[in-house]
Formats: sequence, structure tokens, C-alpha cells
Amino acid sequence: MGFLTRFEPLFLSLLRVMTGLLILQHGTSKYLGFPVGPLNNIPMQSMAGIAGLFELVGGVLLVIGLFTRPVAFLLSGMTAIAYFTVHAGRGFFPLLNGGNLAIMFSFVCLYLSAAGGGPFSVDALIRQKE
Repeated sequence: MGFLTRFEPLFLSLLRVMTGLLILQHGTSKYLGFPVGPLNNIPMQSMAGIAGLFELVGGVLLVIGLFTRPVAFLLSGMTAIAYFTVHAGRGFFPLLNGGNLAIMFSFVCLYLSAAGGGPFSVDALIRQKE
């Protein structure tokens, strides 16, 4: 699959943007009521409300690629906590306890915290100016 190697930087940026958009929708659902879901209009002081703030702000920062590494690291930890506090108690297998998405977010964000935002990010623009 060496023919795709030249697209790695583009795919990294695409992974960051899509991950940011998917996380952002969880925050907008909790705070803006869109899309309509089970966690609309939750109390800000609850764990889900605090997670919603991370999702809202962190999702936007990931989409634009600003502070990608620290934001992705925080989101990785937040989604790991979500898995262990919400899903793991329902059973061992993520397929059965509904935790697949939380695990995937955690590991994709962990990867982004190591790899960075890619060439199409605000972080890359800042590096070019330095």
C-alpha cells in the first residue's frame, strides 16, 4: 500500500477534522440542543455537563487544528473516563456495554496527541510563521 504513503499528511488532517466534528456534535447536543438526543439540556454541574464543555470547546479546537496535541490528550482522557464511568459497569465487552465509540475516541485522540494536527491546521500555520 505504498501508493497511499504520499497521502498520509492529508489523511492525518482529515482524521483530526472528522474526529473534532464527531466530538463537537456531542457538545452541541448537550448545550445547544442540536442534534436532539438523550442528553439535551443537562445540568452544567453534572459529569455529562462538564464533558459537554470539553466536547464543545475541544471539538472546535480539533476541527481547526489549534493546540491539537494538548486538546487531543485531554479529550483522550475524558473519553476514557466516560468509558469507565458509564460503560464498563454494564459488562466486559464494549459491543455489549455500548462503549465502542468512547474507546475509539479515546485511542484516536491519543494518536492525535502524539501525531499532531497534520499540515492543514492552525498549528501548522503557526509553525510556518516561526
